[in-house]
Amino acid sequence: MRYAETGYNLEVDLTRGTVKRVQSDPRLTELHLGGQGTAAKILWERVPPETDPLTPENFLIFSAGLLHGTPVPGANRTSVSTFSPLTNLYVNSLMGGWFGPELKHAGYDKIVIGGESPGLVYLYIHNDKVEIRDASHLAGKGCQETATLLREELKDPRIQVAAIGLAGENRVFQATIEHANSSASRHGVGAVMGAKRLKAIAVRGTKDLNIASPAKLWELCRNKYQEIHDNKNCGDPMAHDHNESFHVDNFAWGNARTRRKGYWSKEREERWVAQWKEVRTRDSGCYNCPKDCHYTISYPGRHPYFLKCFNKLTYCMAAFEEIDFNYDILGLTSAYGLDGFSTPQVLAFAVELYEAGILTDKELPDFPADGAGRFFYLLEKVVRREGIGDVLANGVSRAAAEIGNGAEAFDHNTTKKVEQVPLKLGVINYPFFLMYCTGEKMNITQIEGSFPQAPIADREKRQKFVESWNAAPERFKKWFLEWEPKEHMPIEAAVNVCDWNESMHYVDDAIGTCAWLSSFRGQFGGSPPYHLFNLPEIISLATGMELDSDRLMEISRRNRQLVRALNIRRGLRRAEEKPPEDHWKIRDHEMEQKHLDAYYEFKGWTRDGIPTKETLDGLGLGYVSDDFVNRGILPDCDSVPVRKAGESR
Repeated sequence: MRYAETGYNLEVDLTRGTVKRVQSDPRLTELHLGGQGTAAKILWERVPPETDPLTPENFLIFSAGLLHGTPVPGANRTSVSTFSPLTNLYVNSLMGGWFGPELKHAGYDKIVIGGESPGLVYLYIHNDKVEIRDASHLAGKGCQETATLLREELKDPRIQVAAIGLAGENRVFQATIEHANSSASRHGVGAVMGAKRLKAIAVRGTKDLNIASPAKLWELCRNKYQEIHDNKNCGDPMAHDHNESFHVDNFAWGNARTRRKGYWSKEREERWVAQWKEVRTRDSGCYNCPKDCHYTISYPGRHPYFLKCFNKLTYCMAAFEEIDFNYDILGLTSAYGLDGFSTPQVLAFAVELYEAGILTDKELPDFPADGAGRFFYLLEKVVRREGIGDVLANGVSRAAAEIGNGAEAFDHNTTKKVEQVPLKLGVINYPFFLMYCTGEKMNITQIEGSFPQAPIADREKRQKFVESWNAAPERFKKWFLEWEPKEHMPIEAAVNVCDWNESMHYVDDAIGTCAWLSSFRGQFGGSPPYHLFNLPEIISLATGMELDSDRLMEISRRNRQLVRALNIRRGLRRAEEKPPEDHWKIRDHEMEQKHLDAYYEFKGWTRDGIPTKETLDGLGLGYVSDDFVNRGILPDCDSVPVRKAGESR
């Protein structure tokens, strides 16, 4: 009997119009847990490295986490895995809400989607009933409107819908897949869904899941639910904290260039709160979670939408507009299905090029004079891929290369062609340098979080933090106690911190737990509800697997190395492993490369960032090393002396 997971995937071929229910291999659960881990294995086996992400041969995989549908609170993050048209590399984009748990209750762990439909369709799943249906009547509809229409059409308000808007239909690289109060937003996953002409997936499930130790797990989770509710250091604090001085002082405005210290004031906050009270209709949480990290916005003239994370300020900051502008344009971009971090930068990039004379009235006829008007003008161009919008829709990095004439100088906030969080800082932070360089997720918020971003100056407060830091292995407590303000931690510590941060995210993305309760929140208070030392018991009670912290980290590192291998096979090398040049004002390039050398050695990679045969074979990834040898990526005899992956220096 399979516990916690259903043991079945849905295989959808949109070219042939077929759907199959396929039993999965339980050994893969032991090796990869689930979620992103097993999705990466499918992509390795079935998508050749030369595959163009927007062709029928690419796969789009929706994965429920291993713990979705169990009593575990906050297990609700669905993984969307594919190859990105923006980067040509692997992407794992996450969304909260209810989609993954609903999929599990319908009887499936994954939806593996290949091919390309001849016309616009949606996928309907209701337990054993699975159909590919015509969606021509939904063409051009907004994401939220599509969900509403499908619930009405299918006569069930409890159906969970993941949908693309016009941006996804037109294969815009900033296109998202929107679901309820969340979205899979990064690296063009919506464009891949649009290329397959799949407008939406509607899921309804009423089946039960088998749990290995239901009584024990239920008692543990009942207490965990209360703990999460009471823990002020978990969940998304930005949802209810109206003092945005930190973000607007430290995040960069425009095309991630300008710092506006002192912009946030008491008067501005009062106006913000007053408007928030006018347009907010209710707070919302995700499946089986006591936190309410989202709220619904009803703005005049816009379809109701959910406000999430830092989206509430990204557009007004990029356009140098007042805060009410953000509510207005978000109503439109949420309907179109556009990422709230990269899209504002793309629009601001175009404005900068116009002001520099690189784009002219020829490319932007009747261009408005005001910032808000310009953003709405450019938005329509991008979403419809009209004129210069067709170029901008490919992201800042690709657009800069195509436009030329000095446009490349304005591409300053991308890593591996991905627009980064709009943040410019002073002195370099080496663990973050490594995370920006080497993180396969290419989004710092999906890599950081287990270790604090900066030292605590007051030694008494620092000691108190460490004493309650139940999530950290002992060596991290020692390094944090010794870390003084304005000092760099040792290279060994920086490397370990980077590895630990990313490893915890790979655990979350396999089991489906929300990073706001785990890998992202350890840096705040040191006591996230889920961590390395309590997750093994939770997973064991749900699945029946024998698991301890060491084995959990081994599985995480196996998943990490497999994702790395996917990207290496598609051409990723050390030359691309670098943060934006002006991310930090003060840099030491020689020391940066020493850190990168040490990190590569720690991970068991060659000096060019390729996992060695010894590393891969030691993690049970011999099929990867064999493939690398056959392709000439690794030599027949791998003689590079390295430590075992994850071993301390």
